[in-house]
Amino acid sequence: MTPAELSRTVLRSVRGAVAERELSVPVPARIVVQAPPRPGCGDYASNVALQLAPQAGRPAREVAEILRRRLAGSAGIARVEIAGPGFLNFTLGDGASAGLVADVLARGERYGRDPESGATTGAGPGRIVEAPVPPAGEWARARARVVGEVLDRLGRAAAEPQRPAAAQDDELPRLVARLGTDEARWVLLRPAAHDPVRAPQRPVQHEDNPRFRVQYAHARARAMVRNAGELGFVGEPGDVTADAAHGDVGVLQALEGRLAAYPTVTATAARRCAPDRVVRHLEVTADAYLRWQEEFWPLPVGGQKPLAVHRARVALAEATGTVLGNGLRLLGISAPEHL
Repeated sequence: MTPAELSRTVLRSVRGAVAERELSVPVPARIVVQAPPRPGCGDYASNVALQLAPQAGRPAREVAEILRRRLAGSAGIARVEIAGPGFLNFTLGDGASAGLVADVLARGERYGRDPESGATTGAGPGRIVEAPVPPAGEWARARARVVGEVLDRLGRAAAEPQRPAAAQDDELPRLVARLGTDEARWVLLRPAAHDPVRAPQRPVQHEDNPRFRVQYAHARARAMVRNAGELGFVGEPGDVTADAAHGDVGVLQALEGRLAAYPTVTATAARRCAPDRVVRHLEVTADAYLRWQEEFWPLPVGGQKPLAVHRARVALAEATGTVLGNGLRLLGISAPEHL
């Protein structure tokens, strides 16, 4: 079950509860499911019960219990639990990881950019001016220009008259000349709208640099796919946990959660005119991948023949490379195959 499928399943449960008068609320247009805040809380979580509770005039946990009963036993869902004030935590059945990876690989460059994967490509006409106005001062116009380009790619068509005039836009070329295109775009896109831009004196090609770390993780993921090909096999979605008695499953869940959440992040970034959300999501995705690769090495070692688990792990590495590459290109930053 993919995140989009789970979202539709939860939405059907709300519709059913309304149709049978267990709940008296307007049926939402869509329901967001995302990675839980910490490992051990299932595969996905939703705050739909908290959103519906005020309209229903009932406690959120009571609303959550109505939905939990309806969702229990649904195809692809192994367990539904209520956490805190009324969050629904979902543990998916066997094959959930494989389904996510297969979905990412099938959509490829479209993952996170089309309606079926949860993003909004037709968000309606937007303008840079709809975003919170960046603080005045150094790099403000440069940031507005770069943000506008990303919003265009996110489906928020920035109106041409709102673009900064070229004659006033000398900050960006100076920043590019000092840092290079990739680093300049990263430092302009990473801060939230009202945060200042902190540009380093020079770019550092080191894992302490978040932009380099994301590009490095992408290159490592792509290298795994190439190395598998050199060993005579390709990735195939499947169970990545076999023979992983000493691996931290929480690390795997963190990575899968980041991959699954990417379409929601891009949709939110478009809706709120906030490309910085994509930047920070790529950072945590890269970190999750590098930790997972240490815990669950994808390739056979010591002359071992490739097994199904190796194919599954290479497929997960390929899916991670797809998400990181999509995000980097969305931001106008290079996604190198080699570093």
